[in-house]
Amino acid sequence: MSRRQSGFQVNKKGTIDLVTEVDLECEQMCRGVLADRFPGHDILAEELGGGSTEATPSRYRWVFDPLDGTTNYAHGLPVFCASLALEIDGRAEVGAIYDPTRNELFTGERGQGAFLNGARLRVSETGGLLDALLVTGFPYDVHQKLDPLIAMFRAFLGQARAVRRLGSAALDLCYVAAGRFDGFWEQSLRPWDVAAGALIAEEAGGRVTGMDGTPFDPAAAHLVASNGQIHEAMLDVIRRTQAQT
Repeated sequence: MSRRQSGFQVNKKGTIDLVTEVDLECEQMCRGVLADRFPGHDILAEELGGGSTEATPSRYRWVFDPLDGTTNYAHGLPVFCASLALEIDGRAEVGAIYDPTRNELFTGERGQGAFLNGARLRVSETGGLLDALLVTGFPYDVHQKLDPLIAMFRAFLGQARAVRRLGSAALDLCYVAAGRFDGFWEQSLRPWDVAAGALIAEEAGGRVTGMDGTPFDPAAAHLVASNGQIHEAMLDVIRRTQAQT
């Protein structure tokens, strides 16, 4: 937050994929804390990669995005967060996502529920797509995939009450957990985008799967998250649209 006032350097990782000094500084800080407190644990993060430094990988892996919503942050749009999850034996067991502009800390622990600043979260009760507020995101190679992405967006726009595009997959998942959104879909994701948020959404009573309806896998790069009640309807829209494109 302080660097928003003092300024920061912005570089490009791709044609429209940005990285700032703040991304790197936050990741280095977090890596330092984890190395100090949990020296035997593995780390996977967006900017500096990851992997085990030991001959045998650890059962424990921290998966995090130091600044999810970098494009928003670089443009001064206050929709961004930091996302952190702890995987044990390949499954996220604890997740935390912090939005510093709203001072909102979303947390989840497997089997123990999801919370916003300590208050329990619950997904919405919306029962149909026509009454649903949905959210999605576009990948950084959107220019190469424009037609199918727009076709999917158009299909949902024609079925739902409204569709939003915020620019932070981690917050999108938290907002499903909080009942602010009824459903979310996106593809070309990375584990650090969704590891914490998917757990929080599930622990709030939501349902998370792949876009093909298969069990959620953070390495699969696509997901649908919903309040559960509109999940099959969302999957049906995706199937029909993909069959046509």
